[in-house]
Amino acid sequence: MLSVELHAHSALSYDGRDSVELILEQAQAVGLDAIAVTDHDEIDASLEAAERAPEYGLIGIPAMEISSKAGHILGFGLEDAVPPGLSYESTLEAIWEQGGLAVIPHPFQESRHGVMARISRDQLAEGDAIEVYNSRLLTGRANRQAERFAESHGLPMTAGSDAHISEMVGQAVTRVEADDRSADAILEAIREGRTTVEGKRTPWHISFRQAAGGVTRRVRNGVLGLFQ
Repeated sequence: MLSVELHAHSALSYDGRDSVELILEQAQAVGLDAIAVTDHDEIDASLEAAERAPEYGLIGIPAMEISSKAGHILGFGLEDAVPPGLSYESTLEAIWEQGGLAVIPHPFQESRHGVMARISRDQLAEGDAIEVYNSRLLTGRANRQAERFAESHGLPMTAGSDAHISEMVGQAVTRVEADDRSADAILEAIREGRTTVEGKRTPWHISFRQAAGGVTRRVRNGVLGLFQ
């Protein structure tokens, strides 16, 4: 079983703070096997992290968090950035065209661009997997909704820290029963549902600090929007 962080942001995200190096150092320090940097609508830092991951004894998975018209979608195994602003279905198709894996994060939390505010349950079930544990959800209700949905539709489940600062990398992990230590094997195991999830909620004061820091960076960069 490999321990994988599937949701973390670098400074390339407009609301992220830390470098690829700090993220990889934290992933190594907490004993992860693999990590995907999932910046908002950016892929360059993730490609860098995937290339440098072996220096830290890690498997790197190139990925990004894409802002579709419906909300956020995680794409894994990508070589090129998927553009923001596409429909939900077109975003999924763009991920699949690259042979990638589409995971729907925090689908039931509208305030953080969860897709369920704008799509049907049948559409949600079109994703390859559902993120059922996100460390930054303060009450846990949306996590439970996501888990119930995944269970009722037989969808693979993932977890992610949704870290916007390096200290929170590894707060939530997906345990993956992969055939070997490679990004391709990890993604295939997720597709087949060979996963379990575990994690702990990000402390409220750290969630507030991440969010507040994100606001500061958005203002500095001229980017407006809700907390991510």
